[in-house]
Amino acid sequence: MTPVTIFLDAAVPVQAIVVTLIVAAIAAVFVAVRKVASGRHLTGGSAYLSALRLGAPLLGLLGASFNGLMMFVALAKFGPQPINVLAPGLAEATFLVVMGLIVGVVAVICHWTVEARVDRAVLGS
Repeated sequence: MTPVTIFLDAAVPVQAIVVTLIVAAIAAVFVAVRKVASGRHLTGGSAYLSALRLGAPLLGLLGASFNGLMMFVALAKFGPQPINVLAPGLAEATFLVVMGLIVGVVAVICHWTVEARVDRAVLGS
């Protein structure tokens, strides 16, 4: 299985969370580049980056928890299943957690970059 096949086989809420995380990562990079390139005119965006560095991993964890809940509901309804039936659901849950962590790391790096730029602008260096 590849990340693309995991995404394509996932339920619609899981796909929505993955797309949201990807868009959030792209927006974080865009905000960081815009702020660093703005020179001494530092306006907006730091709160977004600050919120995203905690929010993205939580969103990934929320998606993984939802996926796990759906797996347990199915197990309760249909009884024990072989691992090859459960593996795609486990892959989706793991994929969501990893995506959340990746976006969180991107947000942390972008936030550090912006904060360093703000420090240089404030200190006049």
